[in-house]
Amino acid sequence: MTAPVTAGVDGSNESRAALAWAAREAERRRLPLHVVHAWRFEVHDAVDLGDRDDQGRRVHDMVDGMVREVAERHPGLEVTCEIAEGRAVDVLTAAAAEAQLLVLGSRGHGVLVGFLVGSVGQQVIVQAARPVVLVRADDPAAEAAGRDIVVGQQGGPDDTAQALRFAFEAAAARGAGLRAVRAWTLPPAFAYSPGSLQLLDEVGGLESFERTALEQALRPWRERFPDVPVSEHVEMGSAGQVLLAAAEHAQLMVVGRRACRTAVGARIGSVAHGVLHHAPCPVAVVPPG
Repeated sequence: MTAPVTAGVDGSNESRAALAWAAREAERRRLPLHVVHAWRFEVHDAVDLGDRDDQGRRVHDMVDGMVREVAERHPGLEVTCEIAEGRAVDVLTAAAAEAQLLVLGSRGHGVLVGFLVGSVGQQVIVQAARPVVLVRADDPAAEAAGRDIVVGQQGGPDDTAQALRFAFEAAAARGAGLRAVRAWTLPPAFAYSPGSLQLLDEVGGLESFERTALEQALRPWRERFPDVPVSEHVEMGSAGQVLLAAAEHAQLMVVGRRACRTAVGARIGSVAHGVLHHAPCPVAVVPPG
């Protein structure tokens, strides 16, 4: 069975935007679309939410309506749906494991605040075995054909290989250009050694070293996707700030995931966290593979 593009929905405007984005992406990639809703029977002391059957009917009506709408807009698209009872994080993480990518809605409150990634979204991003794309309901770039795909690259060629793969595939599916961004900062003084200084002199300095590193990371993907036009951007500064500046005119931002475990649970890396909260376009977070 071909792995689908999967959209998690809850009836909100954000999840409707995510479903619309997922349907377009499924068509571009010639993949089926799978719609998932996580449901749990709720009892509230102050509000009568109905019994299990009542709640179940409302859930099915909501999901059926969303599926019907997307099927009408995309008559040639294979659409399936699933209503699974359980914790949203567990249901969505399991759905992601069977998908090419998972698409979720992300609530935004204006340009200054940007993305507000809830605990469910963050936990799914940390745990998902596949790329997760977050889409806002008021996203001005969701339909911005002609804009580039922007991808962040850091470290060596293997460190962001999966993010580069996803970005090149997305650009090829859209016929879009790809802009690869690499940010760098001056190392602390104690990092300099006679050997490192000699290496930097041989490659022409730090910026030249960073440009060479980006070129090396891109080379195999350029060979695999020769029709994707690629531009390179190397800039000194905070990786999050440099990427957010590049995202201003992007139709999709792609970043790699660096999940870490803390005393209060798993967290995504600081760069992905900043981009998710403030980027003005959909953001794809890609696990290392």
